[in-house]
Amino acid sequence: MIKYALLCDEEHTFEAWFSSSDGYDEQVQRGLVECPHCGSTQVRKALMAPAVSTSRNKEASPEAQMRAMAAKVRSHIRENYDYVGEDFASEARAMHEGEKPERLIYGETSAAESQSLQEDGVPVTPLPDALAPTPPKKAN
Repeated sequence: MIKYALLCDEEHTFEAWFSSSDGYDEQVQRGLVECPHCGSTQVRKALMAPAVSTSRNKEASPEAQMRAMAAKVRSHIRENYDYVGEDFASEARAMHEGEKPERLIYGETSAAESQSLQEDGVPVTPLPDALAPTPPKKAN
């Protein structure tokens, strides 16, 4: 059995036990993992650190500190960067080549395209899932 700290697309944190890493992947793909706070099935693994409690350690656990730090990173990105979605690679290239004004952006791209951008000297950095902010909600 393995316990994962999880995070939904609404930024709610919770934990769940799975028989294996593959068991987690299968259940998430089938939409069987649900946030107990809001019911969302859009979940991902959150940063985890072993929690070692001692009488000398009166501060927040390392896991809580890491979660708080990751939340600050996600919040900073959402507040200071423009979300460009699936257009990330083309936007980053256009800015690098001077076709568009430079600005701070975030979005999605494939691992292969990310690697290609880096090889071409485009200054991009893939983020681990635990640090990647969720896309902004679309207006109805």
